[in-house]
Amino acid sequence: MPPLDQRPDPIAPATPVEILAPVDARAATILTPAALEFVARLERRFRDVRRELLARRERLKLQLDAGWRPDFLVETSGVRKQAWRVAEPRPDLLDRRVEITGPVDRKMIINALTSGANVFMADFEDATAPTWRNVVEGQASVYEAVRRTLRFVAPDSGKVYALDSGPTATLVVRPRGWHLHEKHVLVDGQPVSASLFDFALFFFHNAEELVRRGSGPYLYLPKIESHLEARLWNDVFVAAQAHLGLPRGTIRATVLIETILAAFEMDEILFELREHSAGLNCGRWDYIFSYSKKMRAHPACMLPDRGGVTMEQPFLRAYSQLLVRTCHRRGAHAMGGMAAQIPIKDDAERNRVALDRVRADKRREAHDGHDGTWVAHPGLIAVAREEFEREMSGPHQMGRLREDVRVAAPDLLVTPTGRITETGLRVDLDVSLRYLEAWLGGQGCVPIHGLMEDAATAEISRTQVWQWLRHRARLEDGRSVDEELVRATLDDVAARLRAEVGEARFAAGRYELARSLLIELCTQRELADFLTLRAYEHL
Repeated sequence: MPPLDQRPDPIAPATPVEILAPVDARAATILTPAALEFVARLERRFRDVRRELLARRERLKLQLDAGWRPDFLVETSGVRKQAWRVAEPRPDLLDRRVEITGPVDRKMIINALTSGANVFMADFEDATAPTWRNVVEGQASVYEAVRRTLRFVAPDSGKVYALDSGPTATLVVRPRGWHLHEKHVLVDGQPVSASLFDFALFFFHNAEELVRRGSGPYLYLPKIESHLEARLWNDVFVAAQAHLGLPRGTIRATVLIETILAAFEMDEILFELREHSAGLNCGRWDYIFSYSKKMRAHPACMLPDRGGVTMEQPFLRAYSQLLVRTCHRRGAHAMGGMAAQIPIKDDAERNRVALDRVRADKRREAHDGHDGTWVAHPGLIAVAREEFEREMSGPHQMGRLREDVRVAAPDLLVTPTGRITETGLRVDLDVSLRYLEAWLGGQGCVPIHGLMEDAATAEISRTQVWQWLRHRARLEDGRSVDEELVRATLDDVAARLRAEVGEARFAAGRYELARSLLIELCTQRELADFLTLRAYEHL
């Protein structure tokens, strides 16, 4: 077989692919001429459909603002009623009871693959700030991880991290969502889809090698809002497999149900991807963000304090159980959501409380019939595994059909109840400021106050503040949330943070830019769809 950069590409580009960033030696191993031709091929073939689907999102947003409420689709009722099943699980995706997620830096990939988890999701999306270096280095690290040549030497201690010949977690890659672009790469003078860029490089360089090693190119698909967007991914998969001469169904993808609209189309999403499907996942944090964003125009739909929006809230319980029922009816894995807690080393009592919360959450998921779950830290793997092994006698629970679950459209739209407090406002601003500063500095996954925060959890926080301000939410103490209160609270949060990190760190960081962006995102008339789109201009 010829080297990757010498393989013929049947479609030559009309204009060169332009890269508007430095390409060092390691990046050059990934950004080969043939790989970039493959990126261009996919971009040209699917860009118009992608743009139309993004325009469709805008149209639905206006309808939601005007009072329309989503429902299960009439035109696809036949898909929901018919008996069909997705493809049988691949052997190394049969047991997924504990999956660990994280960014795509070398040390993280090595630690996650050797953590004892069943699956590692290498995340180019919410857990990775998409600097050019992070994205391209991440692709190079995935390439080396597939071939077990990945090494990392800690610069401070000289400690060597490497993949040995022992068992590792199954690798799954999450590309960025359809709404994002990669500004450093132009095709026909236009930025490429970040989704297609991430997918194309991973698939082109690794699909055949993964198959040769008894695995395959496995993906998690984020931020999907309809079965039409799943259909686009399926068309991409068919074209990509044909390009490399791989059989249809070689790719397997798990879709994150992390938007409120996708919750009404779970059957349809599985159907569109059925020969490539590996199941659905309860992406709970983005789902909460999506609820707040989609219902933004309606005062009656304001969320309470972020800490009160737990999986015990009726709209989240309904969505989670419906996902299990839908997946198991179709022979697909139903994956639980993220445990954002991380071990707290310097406080035994707080650590006990955190682990108890994780245990209760995973117990609920396992009892409800989920086939596995997510954790953000290796220290939570044992806790999660123990709870799932209490319920599971085999590698999954697909035999539990959950025919007792009955979910109507209004059940998925019940507004969470709870308190709106000054503490909640302060936490939202504090988390958003800390996370934005870290993201602007190149970090996409940040431990804050005992939780692993990523873009999804920061989105909940800043959207909640916008919603409270827009509708003049009344705090528990009687005050209404106005711009003066938000600005004053953020000023106090920033002053406390400055004192905590010190003048030198504060001045050297990107705190002032983060504060400026945050106040803009919270006070502007129209809610920005994604903070990462706005902040990407400064990355």
